[in-house]
Amino acid sequence: MTGRVGPGTLKLTQAHRFRNRPVRTAGTLHWDILALYAGVLDGLRAAGHVDSVGIDGWAVDYGLLDADGQLLGNPVHYRDARTEGVAERVWTALPTDRLYAATGIQYAPFNTLYQLTAAHGTPQLAAARRALLVPDLIAYWLTGEQGTEITNASTTQLLDPRTGGWSHAVAEAAGIDTDLFAPLRRPGDPAGFLLPEVLDTAGLTGPVPLTTVASHDTASAVAAVPATTGDRFAYICTGTWSLAGLELDAPVLTEASRRANFTNELGIDGTVRYLRNIMGLWLLQECLREWGDPPLAPLLDAAAQIPGPASVVDASDPAFLAPGRMPGRVAQACRASGQPVPSTPAETTRCVLDSLALAHRRAVEDARRLADRPVDVIHVVGGGARNALLCQLTADACGLPVVAGPAEAAALGNVLVQARAHGLVGDLTAMRRLLAATQPLTRYEPTGDRAAPAAWAAAAGRIARP
Repeated sequence: MTGRVGPGTLKLTQAHRFRNRPVRTAGTLHWDILALYAGVLDGLRAAGHVDSVGIDGWAVDYGLLDADGQLLGNPVHYRDARTEGVAERVWTALPTDRLYAATGIQYAPFNTLYQLTAAHGTPQLAAARRALLVPDLIAYWLTGEQGTEITNASTTQLLDPRTGGWSHAVAEAAGIDTDLFAPLRRPGDPAGFLLPEVLDTAGLTGPVPLTTVASHDTASAVAAVPATTGDRFAYICTGTWSLAGLELDAPVLTEASRRANFTNELGIDGTVRYLRNIMGLWLLQECLREWGDPPLAPLLDAAAQIPGPASVVDASDPAFLAPGRMPGRVAQACRASGQPVPSTPAETTRCVLDSLALAHRRAVEDARRLADRPVDVIHVVGGGARNALLCQLTADACGLPVVAGPAEAAALGNVLVQARAHGLVGDLTAMRRLLAATQPLTRYEPTGDRAAPAAWAAAAGRIARP
């Protein structure tokens, strides 16, 4: 994506799109990292002249480098099964309450902490001298310089969100050497210049700086929430995952927060992304794949005609994490809870979207209670902002207005942090005002049906809470 920023101007253009297809070899699911890097180079070539480059991507996964800086195999995908049962081993040395008090990170089986623990004793880890999170790995190949961006580092479950430094107590208990990671960087820091070979391959003339952005895509997306009326807002970053929560000044490290499985990830300017991970539109994406990828619009139109919420599932259930047979797993979850079983694609789609709206409601309610923060409006950003049915159902379930957009929030947050580093825009408030003034936004009000709150409350009661 290329961005153009100036006074009253914020324009985003897609320069190039490429596929991201994991590959399973010898029983392990990997990212095809070289294909992704080739796609980045193709994108730079398609973008043409740029004044700055910033890299954001997903969290927790990493590549290992040897003493010569060479990659030791393709990074393992976070949906791989190698971390099954690993968390319990870590908890033996470091009980869950102490782990949360030290890092503020919710339990997820794929956290970097558990991935590195799973890799203990492997020849690859024994030979490693550096671990670079995926966006940092791409940045290293582009510039030859190594760093660990802090918003992504905070997802590893090895960082102390109060100090912004590594939690050495956690690392030592888990047998992980934090020297494996490159020095920490913060959004806005310079990160080197594109190498001559990169410039040549991409057809660019230098120097072209790489600017550190919030390299965790959710951190970039939250930076692009167009909230302009203070801090009484919640956000939901929707895509493959739904990340629902609040932007805070300090982490919430209470036992109640741990039990609610909320995470304290770092954002730009010292903010904390206090949120819960929800399975997200992955559920619908996997259903569509199983059905042969039918057109989405007619399916959503048909789902909108079905009364709801009729059947719902727990969209945070790890049972939905793995790919494959998603419609059958949704049906089985409904059957197991004694609810009507969806039998058509439209019914399954409505079940999935009702379930996501219900999970959004629960996350927002829990976040504002645990953080003691009132919420007047919910901002939905990311790809799910285009899904009008999901946005309306979220407004109905939460009983709050929903402002949807921008859809390309992560890319916009990335661009704005670069622009700010180069003096083209002001602070976070100014960034958000520019977003609100330039990006198309849609507002959804809760349906005025008096029976709606009771219907959503009843639906919540039909699924078990962890």
